Amino acid sequence: MSGANPIVFVVDDDRAVRTSLEGLLRSVGQEVRAFESTAAFARAERPEGPACLVLDVRLPDQSGLEFQRELGQTGRSLPIVFITGHGDVQMSVAAMKAGAVEFLTKPFRHQDLLDAVHRALSIDRARLAQVAGLEELRGRFRKLTPREREVMELVVAGKLNKQIAGDLALSEITVKVHRGQVMRKMGAGNLPDLVRIWDKLAVAGSAP
Repeated sequence: MSGANPIVFVVDDDRAVRTSLEGLLRSVGQEVRAFESTAAFARAERPEGPACLVLDVRLPDQSGLEFQRELGQTGRSLPIVFITGHGDVQMSVAAMKAGAVEFLTKPFRHQDLLDAVHRALSIDRARLAQVAGLEELRGRFRKLTPREREVMELVVAGKLNKQIAGDLALSEITVKVHRGQVMRKMGAGNLPDLVRIWDKLAVAGSAP
């Protein structure tokens, strides 16, 4: 998924600006999709691969900052490069605190925009790689039997095989077998690896 062709979305109500940005980005081989409003962008299909959004701050339907907050609330957030002809320090700080990659004031150097877009796409690639990695761990966890999940939870809690055997009314040999299966199925080379995997799943809400 993260290896798919990246797409840069551009949202600006000024046709001339959209045309200029499309030309600039395509001149460096970038795929671009441009929109005149946030509403039009919101209706568009989102790609599975990496993407970023070049967003004008002042738009007729809603401000870019408002749309940034809206995207974050809906879980459809993208790395954003803000552009504006009427920016100020307060606006810039607010955008960056909310996670914007860059805040460029028109007229800006073409290279500054290209550099910002490059950083934004790199951020989204990393996010997609993280999502894919987590989904792989979830798939591994789903393949564990209920008993193996119980053993895994007790192992990462720091309990010894003898203690786990007592808690689950099993023999130590049986616990060792389950423990070995857990390590193999989860792709953990050692206990610290297993703990890190458990923590990732717990943060994502996949572990009990």
